[in-house]
Amino acid sequence: MKNRLKVLRAERDWTQADLANALDVSRQSVNAIEKEKFDPSLPLAFKCARLFGMPIEEIFSDEAT
Repeated sequence: MKNRLKVLRAERDWTQADLANALDVSRQSVNAIEKEKFDPSLPLAFKCARLFGMPIEEIFSDEAT
């Protein structure tokens, strides 16, 4: 799944650890999601959307699109 997490995180000058703390996950999980090695769970995707104040579709997109 494609995502914009790294860009959104960088715009806020957050480290992966900062984002991990805000989402209550490990830094390794954030790294894996950013590198598209791991897809977030639906609850985690919603948490990201709330944290960044945008719809899920603006953060994550299907590979086919």
